[in-house]
Formats: sequence, C-alpha cells, structure tokens
Amino acid sequence: MADISQITVPVNVNGTISTQTLNIKDATARERIAELGNALYWAGVTSTAITDGGTTNPVIINGTSTTVKTGGMVQYSGEEFVWNGTAWQSVGKNNFGALAFKSSASSSYTPAGTVSTPTASLSGGGTTKVNSITAVGTLPVFSVSGEALVYTPGTLPTKGADTTVVNNVGTIQVSKPTFTGTSTTITVS
Repeated sequence: MADISQITVPVNVNGTISTQTLNIKDATARERIAELGNALYWAGVTSTAITDGGTTNPVIINGTSTTVKTGGMVQYSGEEFVWNGTAWQSVGKNNFGALAFKSSASSSYTPAGTVSTPTASLSGGGTTKVNSITAVGTLPVFSVSGEALVYTPGTLPTKGADTTVVNNVGTIQVSKPTFTGTSTTITVS
C-alpha cells in the first residue's frame, strides 16, 4: 500500500461542519493510518468459488463483481475466508456474516444436572426430665365454731408422670447442597 500523505477530516467551524485536508508529515502516523485499511471487515456472501489459498479476486457479491480489499471477509458455501492481499485464508464456519450486522445479543443459560438434598444434624444438645403438676391442691381452711378455732387441712398438689424436655439446643449443622452438572450450550441470537 502506498504511503498516505494526506487525510481529510471533518471540522466544526462556528457550528458549520466542513472538511479540511491535512498533510501528514510524520512517517509513523502514516504507517498507523495505512494499517487501518487492513482491519477486518465484512464484505458479504459470494457466489464465486473460493478455496483456502485461492487467488480469485474480484468475486461476485449480491450479483455484483466486487474487488475485496485486504482484511475483507466473505462467506462461500457456509465457510468464511479473509483476503490477505494476495490470497484467501479460511477462518472456518463461524457465521461472522450473521454476527456482523447484530447490534445486540442475548444469551440464555440453563444448567443441566442435579442438586443434592441438604442434610441437618444436631450435636451438643441435652435433655432432662421434669415433673408436671396435674392438680394444684387446696389451701387449708380456718373457721370459728363457738369460741373454738377449727382448722381443716388442705390437699397437696398431685404430680403427673416425668416428661423429657430439651434443655440445650446445641449446634445445628446443615450441609450445603452440591451441584453435579454437565456442559450447557449458550446461544447468541
């Protein structure tokens, strides 16, 4: 590629956009600008037979003879090729053409596999036995009969059977579920 010695850029002068041509004197700047011309770009789907290492250029794209520049990508028979300036190089069946015009992409992911059931265990706890009361009993009664004080004793509370209760919860250990899965395909659409 010949050295680029000038570049035309848009310039805003008091709200009016016009173009200005600048001379490029720096050799490194000229090289970098020239390299931009070699960036990959999508040229289209061709009906011209192309093979890896083939040199056919121009090719037919959308019914029109098109000369592909260095870095141009085309698709022929489901396979993509890049023009390196002298020959076609195969880059495989990647469907770059479909992706070249996408402005957004989304994906969905559904894990395939199983999750184990968590388990719980109790350690360090204790129990004790307590007695329950089934009846509270009665209080003693004092009364006067004539000049005498009469005492009638009350009844004691009645006790039920011993009951076992937890008196220390201790430590509860719950296992973390584990995932055992297989690979999943993420689709860009």
